[in-house]
Amino acid sequence: MQGVVPMMDSPWRLLMAAPATFCATRSAITIEDAASDFSRNASAYKPLHTFELPTGAEKHYHHQFADMYFLRLVQLKQAVKQKAHDAWDDFKLGGERASYVERVLDVRQGELCWVVGTVYMEMALKPNVLDDLSKEHWIAAPPPRETYVSPSGADELMLEDESGRLRIIGDSLNSHYVTGCILAALGTEQADGSFQVIATQYADLPRQPRRWESEDAAPKAKRERSGKLALVSGLDITGTPDDDLLLDLLVEYLTGEATGPPDQTAASQISRLIIAGNSLAHASPILNRDDFNAKKSAKKHYGYDASSYNATPAEKLDSLLSQILPSLPITILPGEHDPANVALPQQPLHPALFPLSRAYANPPVQSKESLEGLDSVTNPWEADVEGWRILGTGGQTVDDLLKYVDDVEPLDVMEMMLRWRCIAPTAPDTLWCYPFQDDDPLILRECPHIYFAGNREKFESRVVQGPAGQQVLLLGVPRYSTTGQIVLVDMETLDVELVEVGVVQPAS
Repeated sequence: MQGVVPMMDSPWRLLMAAPATFCATRSAITIEDAASDFSRNASAYKPLHTFELPTGAEKHYHHQFADMYFLRLVQLKQAVKQKAHDAWDDFKLGGERASYVERVLDVRQGELCWVVGTVYMEMALKPNVLDDLSKEHWIAAPPPRETYVSPSGADELMLEDESGRLRIIGDSLNSHYVTGCILAALGTEQADGSFQVIATQYADLPRQPRRWESEDAAPKAKRERSGKLALVSGLDITGTPDDDLLLDLLVEYLTGEATGPPDQTAASQISRLIIAGNSLAHASPILNRDDFNAKKSAKKHYGYDASSYNATPAEKLDSLLSQILPSLPITILPGEHDPANVALPQQPLHPALFPLSRAYANPPVQSKESLEGLDSVTNPWEADVEGWRILGTGGQTVDDLLKYVDDVEPLDVMEMMLRWRCIAPTAPDTLWCYPFQDDDPLILRECPHIYFAGNREKFESRVVQGPAGQQVLLLGVPRYSTTGQIVLVDMETLDVELVEVGVVQPAS
């Protein structure tokens, strides 16, 4: 078996010669030897419960979704106005000073002014509610689209508030604004009623809390150095034997059973694992009408058809978690394919899915630090880990926003959402969402130190800067089922490493 093979850049790859060799080598390392040489630091962890929904009778779905966009405008308008005032109070064009207009319908032709509103994109290829109705009535619905951008360039941008809508045009709009972002636009109204935009402003990053700012999250005096945070996503467990090898390698790496002492030392520095969505693979495909009627008429027991229910994927996930949890705490987010509610924010996976590992859920410890514990959380999710504010999603918000724009990378989309102070601007337009009325948790009130999105095609990272010195580490966490990659973040320095586990095929 080969050990760690350094690469030319900072990421490195953990390679196994073959499963048989790997297992034989692992058996030579006893538990007593590992316990005497390696130990983990406890994880300082404080979940913020930002995206938990009301329960029972307090949860209502009868509200109008349009109210969400007006709510965002009310909550972000002051911050956007301040940015626009700072930028345009002294701006003149042809000797005319720009003035602020309170409502979009108060704009007058030929006057240089600026106005704040919510962007709405009129796109012919966007899905609509009629598509969902057609599915319910067995009419063939349009296939899912990879992009909403019209190839003819006929898409239009609107700026709206409580008074109405104003069509906006201009080269400065090439910054890829999408439905739901709050924008200040400077320009003049044209003869055809459109608003020619010459400059734009948005809220930009909000205040960023200091590390360990929360008093009850302060570290113990005995702590010398924080450990590392491991992130994986897209386990895509199908329940078939094809999953076993990669999942076994993941467990053995995280528990320190893989390779030799140098790699075990590195693995022992990991203090928490985050699973960022899509732990289970796709659900069963939707049946056609004939098959559906045949199953519907079949005899059922206890409300479901046991012949069509396959518990193996959930059982394998539970088994995987139960093997890791005795030595490493886990935070697990639901994803698009997981058995959770579809609308954002997705609520935690139910404890009934984890009969083995739920014994580790919320362990009765006296402090905020723990060496074990299972925390099933929402998607999106926010918490303080080792004093750093962390915000993460399963990736649906990024995937949906990418359909509005062309030639934009996922990290660009993530940065745009932070600067707009809304982590799901396209919800509820094209992304299902709970109809918030009084407060929208999808609005960013404090700037995170780490912002990740799961289920990416490849690993990406970037550090972005804010106007007040904020620094945010953006992470695109790749699908583990296709890449075998684990992202590690040093919780002292925020340096990022990439570990890749796999099997080296012997030369023929």
